[in-house]
Amino acid sequence: MRILIVGSGGREHALSWAIAGSPLADQVFCAPGNAGIAEDAECVAVAADDTLGLIQFCKKAAIDFVVVGPEAPLVAGLVDVLEAEGIAAFGPSAAAAALEASKGFMKDLCAREGIPTAAYRRFSDAAAARAYIAAHGAPIVVKADGLAAGKGVVVAATVAEAEAAVAAALSDGRFGQAGAAIVVEEYLQGEEASFFALVDGENALPLASAQDYKRLLDGDTGPNTGGMGASSPIAAMTEALAGEVMERMILPTARAMARDGRPFRGILYAGLMLTAEGPKLLEYNVRFGDPECQVLMMRLKSDLLPALLACRDGILREVDLRWYDETALCVVMAARGYPDAPVRGGDINGLDAAASDPDVKIFHAGTKRNDGRLVADGGRVLGITALGRGRDEARARAYRAVDRIDWPDGFCRRDIGLSHV
Repeated sequence: MRILIVGSGGREHALSWAIAGSPLADQVFCAPGNAGIAEDAECVAVAADDTLGLIQFCKKAAIDFVVVGPEAPLVAGLVDVLEAEGIAAFGPSAAAAALEASKGFMKDLCAREGIPTAAYRRFSDAAAARAYIAAHGAPIVVKADGLAAGKGVVVAATVAEAEAAVAAALSDGRFGQAGAAIVVEEYLQGEEASFFALVDGENALPLASAQDYKRLLDGDTGPNTGGMGASSPIAAMTEALAGEVMERMILPTARAMARDGRPFRGILYAGLMLTAEGPKLLEYNVRFGDPECQVLMMRLKSDLLPALLACRDGILREVDLRWYDETALCVVMAARGYPDAPVRGGDINGLDAAASDPDVKIFHAGTKRNDGRLVADGGRVLGITALGRGRDEARARAYRAVDRIDWPDGFCRRDIGLSHV
């Protein structure tokens, strides 16, 4: 098969690397890709949001199957257009992608279906939101309703902080149309977890558990980001707990979406808070997480491609996935100034030495070649991912590799894999 992966981040590098290893894949392309992806797939200069350009490339290159990585093209309906053109694609329709496109839509579905989640209210009026916050106090969570690249959530420790978040979204237009409405919800306490399941419209297949580190700085401080690291598996996600998440969240969601005429086919990513009362749903995403995809692909023993094909074809019941017992851990190296104004263009050296350990893989998230030099071209730039017989060994391997990288403009958290709440 000739496969096209859409996107240019660390998630797409992990998918390209995994799919390129499938005996079913004759050739793997990535649009637009990055400097690291070019080592595992052929990059093509078509942007992820250039729907017409992607269709033209698929037809010209006789692409058999498209795997869409990022959320924005999914929400914009790329899979719908590809399928209408007779090009098989993995990912939800625009109607099903509403689970991520609108936090309010997702929360309303939870309320209707009895899916455990934080108490909430939706607002488009700043004064009404401020009144609700004043009545409930802090800590409290303020979320932009739409897609905000992982930066639209504020966990406010004080009422003043929550009011500032409301003003940023509703009054100042910081997130554009994505922040024209907000969700204000109860603050939940516990351990966060990422739960992934393939869903074919009716059936669902759980994947391995993972955990990501969204805050910018050590000790889970600083602003939320797209993710500064991840590990898999997590001890808290027992087999019994995974079964509860499937029965109380994933399967009711799949049934409700099918019943409402927007069947979900693709990867459903449940962001969970493991509270004293049990797991509660923080959010749904409709694609592989980033950097969780990196640790999942490192642990996946089975061939990913047949599972994605079966998911698209509605025959997921016939699929079983096997995982390595080892722990995988990913440390994200970001450019100085991230998430607000990352410094681009800095030279990156030492990657060969960093990746000399066969249990280390460096996934590129924001790199390009400039006259043969590898340079930073994004906020999150590298995902140094390692396998180990436990979290401590994986962590030691990953940071040993990090320390071999020569990139003066780069930084990372030093506590990925330590206790995380």
